[in-house]
Amino acid sequence: MAQQFSQERLRVRPSSREDAVVARAQEYFERTLIQVGGKPVGSMAALQHPGREGALNYDEVFLRDNVPVMLYLLLQGRHDIVRHFLEVCLDLQSSAYQTRGVFPTSFVEHDGRVLADYGQRSIGRITSVDASLWWPVLCWLYVRRSRDWEFGVSQKVQRGVQLLLDLVLHPTFEGTPVLFVPDCAFMIDRPMDVWGAPLEVEVLLFGCLRSCCQLMELAQKGNTSRLLDQRLLLTRAWQRDLRLFLLKHYWVTSKTLQVLRRRPTEQYGDHQHQNEFNVQPQVIPPWLQDWLEERGGYLIGNMRTGRPDFRFYSLGNALACLFGLVSAPQQRALFRLVLHNREHLMAQMPMRICHPPMEGDEWRDKTGSDPKNWPWSYHNGGHWPSLLWFLGGAILLHEQRHPSADVLLMGQMKAMLEECYWSQLNQLPRQQWAEYFDGPTGTWVGQQARTYQTWTIVGFLLLHHLLRVNPRDVTLLDINTP
Repeated sequence: MAQQFSQERLRVRPSSREDAVVARAQEYFERTLIQVGGKPVGSMAALQHPGREGALNYDEVFLRDNVPVMLYLLLQGRHDIVRHFLEVCLDLQSSAYQTRGVFPTSFVEHDGRVLADYGQRSIGRITSVDASLWWPVLCWLYVRRSRDWEFGVSQKVQRGVQLLLDLVLHPTFEGTPVLFVPDCAFMIDRPMDVWGAPLEVEVLLFGCLRSCCQLMELAQKGNTSRLLDQRLLLTRAWQRDLRLFLLKHYWVTSKTLQVLRRRPTEQYGDHQHQNEFNVQPQVIPPWLQDWLEERGGYLIGNMRTGRPDFRFYSLGNALACLFGLVSAPQQRALFRLVLHNREHLMAQMPMRICHPPMEGDEWRDKTGSDPKNWPWSYHNGGHWPSLLWFLGGAILLHEQRHPSADVLLMGQMKAMLEECYWSQLNQLPRQQWAEYFDGPTGTWVGQQARTYQTWTIVGFLLLHHLLRVNPRDVTLLDINTP
């Protein structure tokens, strides 16, 4: 049962060291920047700890990890670094037959050569689908912020967009608009039973398609092309169908679950619309009754035939708000759910990546007894400081877009966000900017967590900028603005 959150147990005391902590974080951030071709291109995944040997691949530039990095650089006006990053990724876009159009998971320069990893060197040899879906989003945000329209309509960028669309918009044996992926294909990169159509991938696909449309519309203004017009129509239709599909099958509230519990099963023929995925009422977990509250709502983690994943995934839900996939009233329902369950999702170190964690036989069967994803750790209920800015951006963007909507709720969300900011400011410097935290309250530094993790550092800096420096800059995160 969710309990009333105790303010006394939360480490939110304002700190007189705020300016010093921010300055030190900025210093660490500058040290993460590395060069390709003699120019800064992005940040390595983590700074090397002075007392540790063997950096594995943490000295490489990961596309996923550099999402907050590129946004922070845009806010600083360092557009040249962002453009160089986008160009290097374009140069590395795969041309191999089986992976044509895929962007690299990571890259690094050695002896004058840029080496890319498309998954062939990762544990389990899984390609990161989210890396490819993030590139158009970052490209569109860069073009709009910098007003570098010439880059946006360049043949190089437009060709990269078309190659990516060829990869994701094609006929399959599946008639739904979702993108099917294997386990481990996004931020959750170890076995967690997230194969199929996981929320984060589908929301990123929505953002990717929207950004591709924005880039193609730029090219359309100065170029009459029947092929471009047809591709734009297809992409818009796919984006619309994807949104409708996710809102119909992934969005749940207390009311929709009660309807689902009473729907007929084992349907055949023309009446399957009542229960298209043949979901048995027994698979609906009892913890949802208190979790959802009366007016809460969220997007579930996955929808597979007879096997919906009702776990709450923080990143996918926050991105759905930022990208405008869920409506404004649905965003407020999500905020109510987060507020109601803040003891679980925020606790001592905001915020938890997914809830609830898998334990016991379920953990052994579905993770393969993964020692890194043991219950309450890493991706299995661990707490990731780098996720808070996504939710913070969603809250602040909603407040700007709908200033008079449910003022009491938004005031509570702003207060919670402020408390979470202080919680991170007070703890992260002492915990050496760790990658993730373990335990039901997120108090312990992750058992295998890297310290001085880039997206922990820059995620904090992004949130500081949006709360303290210029809250209006949150509009940078809105991909729907022309």
